Amino acid sequence: MAGGLVALLDDIAAIARIAAASVDDVAAAAGRAGSKSLGVVIDDAAVTPRYVTGAQAARELPIIKKIAIGSIRNKLLFILPAIMLLSQFVPWTLTPILMLGGSYLCYEGAEKVYELISGHTKGDPDTPAVEQGPEAEDKMVRGAITTDFILSAEIMVIALNEVAEEPFVSRAIILVVVAIGITALVYGAVALIIKMDDIGLRLAENESEFSTKLGLGLVKAMPIVLSVLSSVGIIAMLWVGGHIILVGMDELGFHLIYGWVHSAEEVVAGLIPAIGGVLSWLTNTLASAVLGLIWGGILVAVLHLLPIGRKDPVH
Repeated sequence: MAGGLVALLDDIAAIARIAAASVDDVAAAAGRAGSKSLGVVIDDAAVTPRYVTGAQAARELPIIKKIAIGSIRNKLLFILPAIMLLSQFVPWTLTPILMLGGSYLCYEGAEKVYELISGHTKGDPDTPAVEQGPEAEDKMVRGAITTDFILSAEIMVIALNEVAEEPFVSRAIILVVVAIGITALVYGAVALIIKMDDIGLRLAENESEFSTKLGLGLVKAMPIVLSVLSSVGIIAMLWVGGHIILVGMDELGFHLIYGWVHSAEEVVAGLIPAIGGVLSWLTNTLASAVLGLIWGGILVAVLHLLPIGRKDPVH
């Protein structure tokens, strides 16, 4: 009897070890999948704060909460079931879908570069939506959730592509982890960013000289932080979008550009073997960003310069 009990306990311990290993595998796969979405995550975090610009402090976090709830709903109720079915029954569609999303990122990045160079930026309304009443605020939140849907779809497809070889249930669990983790990361960071100036003002009101200086420093630093975050978001979009296009073309049979980049990586890696891996990564990143800028520039030209892409009448 005792021997049977010991054997049973051994079996339970073995099952627990397997379960723990499975949790570790899911966590590792989710981390790997999520990291590949970094560029889109940065862009998402860079875009969202503009929706609360000009809002009263009391409305900032409620607005971010509404958008975050819409984001997680987008990922779990709409995007996840759709891409899981596609990956299970028509997996060949993932590469074209990824390339469409990559093209969107390249377009957005190139458009921002074009706006910086030309000085033609999309004007904001004189009065923020959140100051125009509940209906205007609700409309603005719906628009933010729609924009988030596009970015969320790209994040989820990128993540899925990283775990495409996993069993169906494992893929689903990993993507749920990624969806929840990415949403918490993005909107947690956004909430912290938009409240940082309030935190700074609170610190500045303290009697401590150090606290006052720190608080004033935070208040002064926030416009710089938002500007840097926006610039990093542009670079990230071009880099991630360009890399998706680069790999996608190779997978679809057009190997020329990928071959050039791969050859350049090998040459650069051999120059200084001690940091060859870093140089190789930088070469691929730079090439991807350049390709993203070119690809996005073509899309900007088609959608903005040709008659079919003009939204405003020509005066």
